[in-house]
Amino acid sequence: GLSPAAVSAIRHAEVLIIGGTSLTVYPAAGLVRYYRGNKLVVINKTELPGTEADLTICGPIGQVMSQL
Repeated sequence: GLSPAAVSAIRHAEVLIIGGTSLTVYPAAGLVRYYRGNKLVVINKTELPGTEADLTICGPIGQVMSQL
């Protein structure tokens, strides 16, 4: 199952960055629902339907992160 430590960390995070995933693979797909903050960032080649991100950056995660 999901790690209680991972669930707790996500639940208490101020910012959650989702990167390089389609969110269709377990356990990543289920972890997002535990986020309670209001700063959700998605870095992905395509938009992720069903996520209400505050910021979406479309592009390969390695390329985007190397530019930060």
